[in-house]
Amino acid sequence: MTNYATMEELSEKMRLANEAAHLPGSAKGYEKLKADGRLNARERLDVLLDPGSFVELGRLAQSTQHEFGMDKKKVLGDGIIIGHGTIDGRMVCVYSEDGTVLGGSVGVFHGRMMTEITDLAIKCGVPIINLMDSPGARIQEALGEVYGPPNIFYQNVRASGVVPQISAIFGNVAGLVIYSAALTDFIFMVDQTSHALITGPEVIRTISGEDITMEDLAGASVHGEKTGIADYVATDEVDCLLAVRRLVSFLPANNVEGPRRVETQDDPYRPMTNAGDLVPVDPGLAFDMRDLVAEFVDNEDFFEIEPDFAGELTIGFGRLAGTTVGIFANNPLHLAGSLTVDSSDKFARFMRFCDAFNIPCILFVDVPGYFPGIDQEHRGIINHGAKVLYALCEATVPKISIVVRKCYGGGMLAMGGHKSLRIDQAFGWPTAELATMGAEAAVNVLYGADIRAASDPEQRRLELLQEYREEHSNPVRAANKRFLDDVISPAETRARVVRALELLSRKKDDPLPAKKHGNIPL
Repeated sequence: MTNYATMEELSEKMRLANEAAHLPGSAKGYEKLKADGRLNARERLDVLLDPGSFVELGRLAQSTQHEFGMDKKKVLGDGIIIGHGTIDGRMVCVYSEDGTVLGGSVGVFHGRMMTEITDLAIKCGVPIINLMDSPGARIQEALGEVYGPPNIFYQNVRASGVVPQISAIFGNVAGLVIYSAALTDFIFMVDQTSHALITGPEVIRTISGEDITMEDLAGASVHGEKTGIADYVATDEVDCLLAVRRLVSFLPANNVEGPRRVETQDDPYRPMTNAGDLVPVDPGLAFDMRDLVAEFVDNEDFFEIEPDFAGELTIGFGRLAGTTVGIFANNPLHLAGSLTVDSSDKFARFMRFCDAFNIPCILFVDVPGYFPGIDQEHRGIINHGAKVLYALCEATVPKISIVVRKCYGGGMLAMGGHKSLRIDQAFGWPTAELATMGAEAAVNVLYGADIRAASDPEQRRLELLQEYREEHSNPVRAANKRFLDDVISPAETRARVVRALELLSRKKDDPLPAKKHGNIPL
């Protein structure tokens, strides 16, 4: 007769297994994290998700590999925690890698669980959040299974434009994991403790002889300021995870939903009483466009994306009448607001995200054009600048532009300074100047001989400059030609845009010609 264990005995066995899987890494590893002021994989989930909302999947997964001594290194969960929970009551899928388990390396089951939770997010139409703490593939299992770790790239591409994908980098993240992060929509990093790289300092020193520290090569500040890979650089891990929560609050769950809407208690038609004082009338004087954006959005709540990269363009999420909008604004504090190789990429990627997830786009224009120079030309400003035009023309979401001051040349087209590139409504302030080039340059080109022949060349130049501005580059003339829908006061900007969106929320754009996909200039 078979002796079956009792339910209590079986339940106790399962309890012990689950307990072993809770924090399967080494105690020394967890102690080091704590000493460094960092969180472990489960603590990160506790900060990210609403209390008590996390439901874990795959807790008892375990590697089946036996080669290279892996049969003696099996750990429950295989170094990753996956599941679903809520952020402000809204469902998300998530995985959190445990860098203390086998160094955080991605084995077959670890990679499979990354893939499975991403696939589940796609099927259920919810955001996927990746808390990454891995140096890449586990060498001992690199060829363990055809559909192992690299399959995450396929799932990232499937999810792109379907559900928001957010990655947060903790520790040294490299190899296939960092490539997966690069395929997601937003990347968050932590100053001094996050590093994102393909090749480490030792390999670089061996191959090229270049000597560099890990922080200078791959730190959060490098990716926040130089490469643009980091969309947000946090002061510590808690700040990072709370910032992810804040970002999620602006986003829809998927590409079928409309833009996210919440109650903000801010009067939709509130006059922007300080707007006129924030912006100098003289187009040659700089100001911080972020001050204007803050007054424009609900409750001054603006979530800036890539704030330290390509500062000549400010992008991010805000709300109008409670509805999420994407903000694109030239910032004259940097390069007079000119578009560059970097800011062109910044613009195009953000515009395509907003369009994919039905988020209306608001453009504040103060642009003298594309930034001139040998460096920009040799870095490929032609291709990069074309990305802006492609993204703007491709987008079918509501697009509204406000020409604040300068709106010259190619920058006029790129920033939606007038209606020709599928801009739904375009407004100009009284300070707006729309022209092929700035008034000063235009006068020098058009009236150079006249100025030189005058008895007082400087006085004649100023007279012609005033005449040119009044007759040729003023916003009323642009409105006469239907480049602009209206010339509005700074104070009424918010109300006019809100009323425009009330109409455009019903917009049904003409479909693009049938095709597999376009070929954006990369």
